[in-house]
Amino acid sequence: MILVTGGTGLVGAHLLYNLTKAGHKVRAIYRTKDRILFTKKVFSYYIDANDAIFSLINWVKCDLNDIPSLESVFDEITHVYHCAAFISFDPKDAKKLFKVNVKGTSNIVNLCVENNIVKLCYVSSIATIGIPVSNNKANENTAFNDTLANVYALSKHNAEMEVWRGSQEGIDTIIVNPGVIIGPGFWNNGSGILFSKIYKGLQFYPPNGTGFVPVNDVVNAMQKLMDSTIFNENYILVAENIAFKKAFGIIATALHKKSPKFLLKKWMLQLFWRLDWVKSFITRTERVLSKKTANSLYFNTTYNSEKIQQQLNFSFSDVSNAVGFCATIFLKENP
Repeated sequence: MILVTGGTGLVGAHLLYNLTKAGHKVRAIYRTKDRILFTKKVFSYYIDANDAIFSLINWVKCDLNDIPSLESVFDEITHVYHCAAFISFDPKDAKKLFKVNVKGTSNIVNLCVENNIVKLCYVSSIATIGIPVSNNKANENTAFNDTLANVYALSKHNAEMEVWRGSQEGIDTIIVNPGVIIGPGFWNNGSGILFSKIYKGLQFYPPNGTGFVPVNDVVNAMQKLMDSTIFNENYILVAENIAFKKAFGIIATALHKKSPKFLLKKWMLQLFWRLDWVKSFITRTERVLSKKTANSLYFNTTYNSEKIQQQLNFSFSDVSNAVGFCATIFLKENP
């Protein structure tokens, strides 16, 4: 049986759809029942009569840091996809980020070792890939730089260290480092926020750009890697490196909206993160733009995905098509 953590998130929900459609026995953990509805909604994007395969999922309420309940989840499990994570770039969330992303991953790794799991796949991020010293593309060997990293990147990097520890303790592991994941249904977090903000008339775009990848490419790559004889490797998953101006324009066009037309200049970013800090301090709301996140936008890092393309003969799909699919769903759900 296959265990999926984070099955109520973007990657996890799409992974569950692929696994159940292929007839695999799957167990997924959740924190609150209402979150399961997000996964069911994702299923409905791809198949009309989704109850039949959705009912194949064995849902278990569990927290990554509740060891007794987590231990029971591993009964009869042979393979684990660890997709669960807390996403925040707010320094105030550092404690929760490390509790969920690092300690939670450590618990998963420990139970994989104790239960002799055949293979573990961990969903990390390109946030843990360093910045090249030259103009070369970043690859899997580009060293992580913790002095430039925001709190989210630090937590994901430390979580990766836990996974590599598991590999040294006998568990075959795979780590994937996806770029900005384009997928439907989660309009209040991740790339979904871009659709929501551009639809409402976003006017500014950041400098430089980053790597983007359709969610179905991510889950297809994960499955192929888990089914392969490859282990103890990590892979960047980036379909295209795209400037933010162009990426925002693609989304705007798909939503039938005007593209953001004003560049966020360096002095603006420096002003905005300070104003954002003041707003967060006064209103006790989450930070939108931290100092390190603002500073990271000065670097024009591009990413090299040749490793998975060459080793698995893997082909990425078109980001524009993925954006168009998401936009169609967004417009239906936000008439």
